[in-house]
Amino acid sequence: MLSNKTRPAIAFIGFGEAAQAFVEGWSSELAGSVTAYDIKSDREDTETQIRAAYAAAGVRGCMTSTECVAHAEVVFSMVTADQALAAGQSVAENFPKNSFYFDCNSCAPDTKKSVAKIINNAGGRYVDVAVMAPVFPARHKTPVLVSGPAAEAALDMMERLDMSARHAPGGIGTASSIKMVRSVMIKGLEALVAECVLAGRRAGVEDIVLETLEKTYPGFGWKDRSAYMLERMMVHGLRRAAEMHEVALTVKQLGLNNGMSLATANWQQAVGDLHLEPGDKDYAIRADAILAALADTSDPEE
Repeated sequence: MLSNKTRPAIAFIGFGEAAQAFVEGWSSELAGSVTAYDIKSDREDTETQIRAAYAAAGVRGCMTSTECVAHAEVVFSMVTADQALAAGQSVAENFPKNSFYFDCNSCAPDTKKSVAKIINNAGGRYVDVAVMAPVFPARHKTPVLVSGPAAEAALDMMERLDMSARHAPGGIGTASSIKMVRSVMIKGLEALVAECVLAGRRAGVEDIVLETLEKTYPGFGWKDRSAYMLERMMVHGLRRAAEMHEVALTVKQLGLNNGMSLATANWQQAVGDLHLEPGDKDYAIRADAILAALADTSDPEE
């Protein structure tokens, strides 16, 4: 339940799965106090879809990002990683003084610092936020880390919003560093599973491969995990690819070889570009769908 204190006016820049999950978690408790803007409303092929999402969530959809944040006390930025800087720039001119800007995007620390400079110069209070788990089933209570000068005040606001937030001591970029480094493993494992399962399926040996992996790493549940990871890439591959380019930038700026992160981005992009529905929960059926789509998009001269 939300705090009994006055409910803050909330704005979402970007209204995808994460934003919709947060609003769903708050349910009717914030009715009438949430606005949203998503660039999908600017495109003919996606306008109907996003406006239906606004209506289903009970939020007021706005025509521009500046309209969306005009009266907000808290702004959640939840766009794809490659749009995080543009999102910050789009609201800076008329950003409400002293309002929070919760940058929940999966970006490199330097990207977050660039957005922070824009928001703070506009009179806002920028907070580096890292979403540390899938937004379902926890929704608005999904664990998040916050860092930066406004983090302590942000924790108070997040408590009012019944969120599960924890302070990551340090400046802007600390929370995002944790998320970026973690994504090397989380998104990288998805890419490794995809390459392993798809190759095994094409060779006709994936069942035995997964059985031997289960013996090597007992309890992991390789078949179910494989189905889940393929679904994540099919549904969110494009967003994950954008994030992994930010991860690669982070690793490079730390003076390390970022080849694994770039390869992960390539696999996420390749599967996401297929725009497939995950369908059945069986890993083999999902793998076959991906393989068939990849075959259809391959160069006939190759």
